Formats: sequence, structure tokens, C-alpha cells
Amino acid sequence: GIPPGGKFDYQIAVNASGQHGTFWVHAHASGQYVDGLRAPFVIHPPKEAHSYDDEFTVVLGDWYHEEHAVLLEQFINVDNPDGVEPIPDSGLVYFAKNGAYLGPKVGKSGSAVGFNENATLPFVPGKTYRLRIVNTSAFAAFFFWIDGHKMRIIEVDGTDVKESPIDLLELTVAQRYSVLVTARKDTSANWAIHANMDTDMFDEVPATLNPNATASITYSASAPLKDLGFVNEYHDVDDLALVPIVPVPMPRATRKIELEVSFETMDDGTNRGLFNGVTFNLPLVPSVFSELTLGPNATVANAYGPLSFVLNHLEVVDIVIKNGDSGKHPFHLHGHEFQIVGRSSNYKSHNPKENPRIVEGQKNPIRRDTIQIPSGHSATLRVVADNPGVWLLHCHIEWHLQVGLAVQFVEAPLVAQKRNQPPKIMSEHCKSLGKPFSGNAAGHASTTDLSGLKLGPYRIV
Repeated sequence: GIPPGGKFDYQIAVNASGQHGTFWVHAHASGQYVDGLRAPFVIHPPKEAHSYDDEFTVVLGDWYHEEHAVLLEQFINVDNPDGVEPIPDSGLVYFAKNGAYLGPKVGKSGSAVGFNENATLPFVPGKTYRLRIVNTSAFAAFFFWIDGHKMRIIEVDGTDVKESPIDLLELTVAQRYSVLVTARKDTSANWAIHANMDTDMFDEVPATLNPNATASITYSASAPLKDLGFVNEYHDVDDLALVPIVPVPMPRATRKIELEVSFETMDDGTNRGLFNGVTFNLPLVPSVFSELTLGPNATVANAYGPLSFVLNHLEVVDIVIKNGDSGKHPFHLHGHEFQIVGRSSNYKSHNPKENPRIVEGQKNPIRRDTIQIPSGHSATLRVVADNPGVWLLHCHIEWHLQVGLAVQFVEAPLVAQKRNQPPKIMSEHCKSLGKPFSGNAAGHASTTDLSGLKLGPYRIV
């Protein structure tokens, strides 16, 4: 972490053949992105896969009027044994272009961020626009649609895809979509943009919350706004049907890791998120340092603490996430995009229609880095371990990450020891924060001694 008053320069090499697309920057430490430390981040390729005249970034988010630290104390509390999440106070929609947020006045940029009912996108008749839509929420998923206009998906989570028409987008937390929208030819009306929170995720909807945020497309400042209201029937995104423009054949998996999700009231009276009956705790020593300082013992998963998996270099892994919780969850994998090679609508079923086998040999499965899995469903994510380092897989509902719904993958540690060298300032920051930066998860030169590492709480047997 960066200590108070400290600084850290992130230098990210982007080459012509490297990663590109729509992303976002945010902090997970101490829930800082809940309090606003979040922003869209776009990497342009030398040549775009699709043609369009102009582009805007559309940022969706939820907003709490109380600080994260206060809400977290109420959330992880014996007085909240069922783990009822804090409900946002507001929904946000704001727009950006060329690195600047657009203000509430048509086409004007500057310091005024346009998250208000007057936020608007200026459209010119007949032009085609790319909208890069990012859900930066801590909790809320959004339904997004535009009255009087057609959308065509061209990107998901940094993967360019062939055009696919869509009426409405559902964006779970941390997902990104790019759509093409062709402006109408008449300027007699302006049109509403809708971003409605998915309130099914909330235990209750407070009377003070308006879950339906509305912005607009402006053709003429003097034209009336057309708001067609709610959509009663629509066709949502089937991301398995999307086709990446750059094909990547499906490799054959050599390993399977199964992760079953649950939430339970634990032996300390608090409610926690669990993978395979265990809740995740951050190690005392950042795992990237453990990986680099344990020598040959870096291949022993136990050295990194519970819910740590060591992956061999270039092995192909199926990560099967089974959602045994009553709610849907967005799962995000750091350091990779995964191929979605299978889904089940009932992972406990023996009915092949509900729980089909994986079809091997798929020519070009969709690739993304964030997936929503409904209650009772499962998804199989195929990953090639080609990025040595330490990578988190977690629920991107920030409240659920805070209560341990995460695992970490320690990838190719012996290769990482040869390739990866953290800048010296990282260890200096650890020193100033009083944190160890060598040894196993507890700071010991051992694969078994985890004394001093916070473990638990545990399930009530």
C-alpha cells in the first residue's frame, strides 16, 4: 500500500499488440473506491476494430452519503448476523470525453462532473458514436438503455467482438461494454438515457432512494425531451453468443479448481463470505513478496495462507464457480481475461439441460474478466497461466470482498522469481507501514508456520 503522505508512480507499458479497450482504475484498500477513488481508463489500439465518428465514456455508479468505514463497521457486526449490505443512497450517471468529464451543459467539459438529472450527450444527426459504458459501483448492478435508439455491442471487458444488436444492457459491478449508437436524422426531440439499479440485489429499497437515474441525448437545446419510461419487454445480453474478433481457440484444460460460494454466520457472530467453507484473510506479507522471497518453497500453496492456489507456468485451468448463495454475484479475475466455456442453471442438478457438460473444442469462446453468476448457477472459466505473479479472484461487490469472498492464484512463482522485480519503493512503503515483506504469509521462512496470521472466523459446526 501507499502510506499516508507517500506516493507511487504506476508505469504501465502498452505496446501496439498489447491490451486495449475499456477499463477502470480503483482502490480496494480500506474500501476507498466506495468513497470515490475510481475513474474510467481507456487504452486505444493503433487501429480500432470498428468504425465510428466519435466516442463518449458513460460512467455508472452507486453513491453512499456515509463514509465506507462507518458503513463497514455496521455491516460486519454481531447486530447484523444475516449480512444485510448497506444500500446506496443514490445512483450516478456521468459522461467523459478526451480525458475530461462533461458538465451538465451540452458539450461543455471542465471540473463540473455531470452526475445529475441534466447530464447530457450532444449528438449530431446521422453520426455514429461509441459509448464506453463502465459500472463503477460498490454494490449496484444497472440496466442501461436509450429511448429511440438502437445499440450494437462491440466490446466486453476489453475484448472486441463482432457487432451484436441489443435492446438493453445489464452491467453488473465492474463490467464494461462498448456499444455503437447511430444518431437519428431529425432534431425535433431529445431522448432519455436510462440507468436503473437492479433493486433485486437489495434487501429493501429505502423510500429515499430513487433507483432510476435518467440522463439524455441532446440534438437541440430547444427541443423537448422524450422519455418513454420503463421497458416492459427486452432482449438482454447472452455473452456466450458474442464472438471475439480476434479468435482464440479453446485449449484443453489440465486442471480443475472448484469454488462453491456461501454466506454464513460464523463463530464470532458476524456474517462472512466463503469459498469452499473458508473465508479469505489478507496475509501479513503481500503475496507478491512471498512469491519472490521463498525460493523453491514458493511453490507450496500453504505458505500463502488459506484459499491460495499455486498454478504451474502455462497450465490450463478450469475455475468452476458454483453460487450456493441466494443472491447473484459478479466475479472478477485480476491479471487475466478468461474464456467462458460453460454455464449451468442448476449446478446440483443431474439434468443435462440444467447442468450440461463442457463442450470441448469450441473455436472462439467469449473472453472477459468479470462475470455475473445468479443464485444456484455455475460458470466454468478457462484460464491459461501465462502471467507470472499473484492474482485475486473475488466478488466485486465491495462489501462481499470485505467479508472474505476471494481467493488468490499464485502463478508460476519460480518463473516470477526470474522475471519480476518490484521497485524498491514498494518494500520501503512496507517498512514505513510496519509490514513485513519477506517470508510466508505470516512473515516466517517456513511453509507451515503461519503463527501471527489472522485466520477465521470459522463456521459453526
